[in-house]
Amino acid sequence: MSATIFGKEGWTPERIGDLTNQTFLITGANTGAGFEAARLLLEKNAKVVMLNRNSKKSEDAMTILKDEFGAQVDVSFIKMDLANLESVRKAALTINNKISKIDALLCNAAVAQLPKQTFTADGFESHLGINHYGHFLLCGLLFDKIESSKGRIVVVASEGYKMGIKTIQFEDMNWNKNYHPNKTYCHSKLAQMMFAYELQDKIKAARKNVNVYVCHPGASATTLIKNSGGLKDRIIFGLMSLTPLVQSARKGAYPEVMCATEEERLLNLKGYYGPTGRMQWTGPVGECTLESHARDKAVMKQLWQVSEKATNFKWDLKS
Repeated sequence: MSATIFGKEGWTPERIGDLTNQTFLITGANTGAGFEAARLLLEKNAKVVMLNRNSKKSEDAMTILKDEFGAQVDVSFIKMDLANLESVRKAALTINNKISKIDALLCNAAVAQLPKQTFTADGFESHLGINHYGHFLLCGLLFDKIESSKGRIVVVASEGYKMGIKTIQFEDMNWNKNYHPNKTYCHSKLAQMMFAYELQDKIKAARKNVNVYVCHPGASATTLIKNSGGLKDRIIFGLMSLTPLVQSARKGAYPEVMCATEEERLLNLKGYYGPTGRMQWTGPVGECTLESHARDKAVMKQLWQVSEKATNFKWDLKS
């Protein structure tokens, strides 16, 4: 399966039908691809709940969307900081109490290329703590609600999974001995993918009714590097953004929105979706080549155990 299944141009938002009465939760939805994903879904009459840590940026984002679509547009915000597991638990409790259904949870938020080793409130290396552990816990806490809605989980990964050490550094998960802005970021994105593929296997074994999809935004002109990367990385990406090697944030949102809305029969659970052009950075959106180390079963199983212990959360996936 490739982009050609959706035609020469690949998947585009024109394929989305009316999303009235459908609810989508998006982490990191006030800027970049997350914001554009919210916009694409709202264009089709969906209900969007933003899960962000910054209240001011969230209010500003919602103001922009209401100015564009009208005051009646159904967009709201729940405060959640993926760098603080207690914040994730609190947000999940609010969601489970106040949101009646979840058609898709888009795990979009991330930090990237932090120039120096930093830690989350729970003592985890920040890339791994925010990108992986925070989402691991959130998905677990919301899983029953998602299943009762026959919903989906969309994990936004990165082509960075191909870089770095190409496995999980279990002996030093915080990278105390070899911290590197890019390799450590790539480590966290590989962890997200492995979580998603292991979750798929566990869902199948337990005969649960949730589909999990993995995608990546390609090289997109988002604020990710600007917000968290070091000066050198910000300069390099800023220059790249002026070339055809980098696409718009809106196009960067296409893969996650596709995974959240496209007909199930046209999506491959074991697939990996994103731009299919040169280096899979830009181009028509469809199924991309997935390298085998992302589905190393032994590593996936060990990561799951390590993640449950780190987050102090035991998934209940029994048939």
